[in-house]
Amino acid sequence: MFIYTTADMKACNMKSTASQFDMFDAQTDQLADTQSTLSSQVKSKTKPVDTDEALASRLEKTGRFRILRQLTPRPIIARQDSPFEKLAIVIDTETTGLSHQTDQVIEFGAVAFTYNDDGSFGDVVGVFNGLQQPTIPIPAEITRITGITNEMVQGQVLDIKAIEAMIAPADLIIAHNAKFDRPFCEKLSPLFASKAWACSVAEIKWADLGFEGSKLGYLVGQAGLFHNGHRATDDCHALLEVMVQPVGRNKTIPFAELLQASRESRIRIYAENSPFDLKDHLKKRGYRWSDGTDGRPKAWWTEVDETDYAAELDYLRTDIYRWKDAEPLSIRLTAMDRFKA
Repeated sequence: MFIYTTADMKACNMKSTASQFDMFDAQTDQLADTQSTLSSQVKSKTKPVDTDEALASRLEKTGRFRILRQLTPRPIIARQDSPFEKLAIVIDTETTGLSHQTDQVIEFGAVAFTYNDDGSFGDVVGVFNGLQQPTIPIPAEITRITGITNEMVQGQVLDIKAIEAMIAPADLIIAHNAKFDRPFCEKLSPLFASKAWACSVAEIKWADLGFEGSKLGYLVGQAGLFHNGHRATDDCHALLEVMVQPVGRNKTIPFAELLQASRESRIRIYAENSPFDLKDHLKKRGYRWSDGTDGRPKAWWTEVDETDYAAELDYLRTDIYRWKDAEPLSIRLTAMDRFKA
């Protein structure tokens, strides 16, 4: 028979309590160690969060994806801060229709940039964008294409003085289809008529550079970009970006090709009084018909490089007129008068 005193009971209780606390503490320490180990393992396996560009690059490297990046306009600096000598301006117009005689400009955009004579690109030094309310309602089809509504242009007037101040020092005006834009621009201001013009559709051989077409949307997409198309200044930024990026096997700069083409003269030949039964021959060779309503001769006509003029003249004399002394009307064109209406 065992007899426990109060002192023995207290001692026993204290020992038991101590044992319980010791066990709890040990479990707590073990749990903490386990959590710490797991946390370290998780941290060691967690990779840094990928940026959008890193994710895009990873997809491209698989060879199974092509990524389009949103076009970001280049920063603008002051003209005097750019060391490049020359000034070019990319322009674009949105209009109520296709005829410069009856339709009107509803938006004008321009991006000015510097360059050197060797075709090297400098800096963006100016941007202009403006809307204008026409005297006729904007056709629904134009609104569908451009996104410009009658409400957007209500009360809007283009700042012609600001446009002229931007254009005045320009050495070259560039448009993606200058034959369309130049006549509209000359209606806005006669200053446009005194400038050299270049056309990025007609004077850059995009197919030779690996592009599938010359429409701006095709060019931008194949350059790996996308933008808000069919708004004047956005299209200017997009065209500029496509022109200054090296492309093709030889890493050609399209702008340098355009600049060189703009310096060369071309000859416009009118095959006046050509036999009617030979019109299909002329058409197949690339001649176009002028109906005479714009002040030009009523005749089939074409444009050739100066170096190709002799061969074209020989073709007309031999195959069309069949008279060795035939002298069809020929007009020499430079960038100053090319693409006029």
